[in-house]
Amino acid sequence: MNKARPIEILIVEDNLGDARLVQEALIDGQIHNNLSHLEDGVEALAFLRRQGKYADSPRPDIVLLDLNMPRVDGRQVLVEMKHDPDLKEIPVVALTTSSAQKDVEACYKAGANAYITKPVDFEAFMNVIKTFDQFWFSVVTLPND
Repeated sequence: MNKARPIEILIVEDNLGDARLVQEALIDGQIHNNLSHLEDGVEALAFLRRQGKYADSPRPDIVLLDLNMPRVDGRQVLVEMKHDPDLKEIPVVALTTSSAQKDVEACYKAGANAYITKPVDFEAFMNVIKTFDQFWFSVVTLPND
């Protein structure tokens, strides 16, 4: 990973409160990053494929993906990303309220790199995001595209 440039993070989350908490926790981290936020799967796929108004969008280094969203849900976004030769190498972390084993298994089977269940408690939620930040951006080497 080229540390000279900021890390591009795409947050796909329809709950604005949760998206804001993720953004605040990531901004508080020690890693220089650029955050993009979209509220549904249709917009996320257009952004990732650089279509329409997203023609100049940055390629994300990692995607934080909620599963339950309007129009196209996160499960379908994950499947489409992992079947697209141009997108399949982008790490995807499911960040969702669902702790259902069937969702966990389906996400990993579809190619998710990690699955995080959002805590309902504010402090626990912030700690989860900070731990995510430390692991993915201090320990893991992301693909450099």
